[in-house]
Amino acid sequence: MTSDPQPMPSMADLVRVFGRIGLLSFGGPAAQIALMHRELVEQRPWLSEQQYLNALSFCMLLPGPEAMQLATYAGWRLRGTPGGLIAGLLFVLPGAAVILALASLYAAYGNVPLVEAVFLGIKATVIVIVLQALLKVSKKALKGPVAVTLALAAFGAIFVFQVPFPLIIAAAAAIGAVAMRTAVVPAPDLKISITRTITTIAIWATLWLLPLALLHLFAPTVLAEVGTFFSTLAIVTFGGAYAVLAYMVQEVVASYGWLTTGQMMDALGLAETTPGPLILVTQFVGFMAGHQAGGRGMGLLAALVTLWVTFTPCFLWIFAGAPYVEWIATRPRLTGALRGITAAVVGVIANLSVWFALHVWFTSVERHGLGLWVPDPASLSLSAMALSVLAAALLIWRKLDLLIVLPLMGLAGMAASAASSGI
Repeated sequence: MTSDPQPMPSMADLVRVFGRIGLLSFGGPAAQIALMHRELVEQRPWLSEQQYLNALSFCMLLPGPEAMQLATYAGWRLRGTPGGLIAGLLFVLPGAAVILALASLYAAYGNVPLVEAVFLGIKATVIVIVLQALLKVSKKALKGPVAVTLALAAFGAIFVFQVPFPLIIAAAAAIGAVAMRTAVVPAPDLKISITRTITTIAIWATLWLLPLALLHLFAPTVLAEVGTFFSTLAIVTFGGAYAVLAYMVQEVVASYGWLTTGQMMDALGLAETTPGPLILVTQFVGFMAGHQAGGRGMGLLAALVTLWVTFTPCFLWIFAGAPYVEWIATRPRLTGALRGITAAVVGVIANLSVWFALHVWFTSVERHGLGLWVPDPASLSLSAMALSVLAAALLIWRKLDLLIVLPLMGLAGMAASAASSGI
């Protein structure tokens, strides 16, 4: 490990700082990573700049929400496993509580015309949010012809041929490891206990998978299905929530029938308004799946199962891999694999952008030919398109904060709905 002297904050300070981070972690991973940098590197010398960057690179190699895993790593670095648990949980739990409350309200009132009108404005805004994410990732990821080719290939694979997301990620990692690897950097001399690593993996894998096995043996079918699906998702969520949403929508809507396309977009809109990782959208989906199968109580149980299987693997990856962070940062093939994955994620997010736009702007969209989504031109909603233009003006031109724009767009959706119905 690095020889830089590190302060040892008290547990009270750790709770105070990471509690603050958890409550203020709005705006997606980029904003959350910037917030943690300010809190942990700039305002208090808990991590050096290099330690922070090495940890961030490591977390981007992992499946799951990189910002939550970065918080967990920082807590582990400062106070060991208890510190990592505190930091990770404080990053997730505030947003999880809000999402659970919003999901309960949505299940009760989501079909009310007034609520649907509000969500029309939010859905129109989601298109712009995803496009912004696409532009940000593109600027960082598409450097060189290999990266551009991977992005285009990923878009075609998922949009035209519906290639499963995990397969796209695996192929991009393999190509990146060969064609995008970095120069060799001397590895640091680390003293790491392999036995301790194996023990850590065994403990956290048991905590993750034993409850899942018990669900299959004793719980209602919907809980077992939710647990299995989101456990699988936890393994393949490279590139953040936007990248995996297309895969999740395909399974949740088409295969399981837990939500409709519109409800899935509403879920993302709600997740954008809450603190914590955007992948908390899975909790909303889990609640709705349980609610559909057995009412509010089953919805609550399904939401808890979703949280468990989504975030327990994050602690496994961090606690097992944290001692190796500085060594991993010097591995050219691993960094090349990360570059390949990041390039492919651009294509996947582009697919999501097109998919969202088609389903918001047109009321009738069907698959034709090779499987392309083709809208019915007669079903074009000019009001939905106008709302997206308004959202783009507020977010990109006026550069208003998302937490201001979403309520405004909800009101705009109500106004558009009233105008179209002649009220």
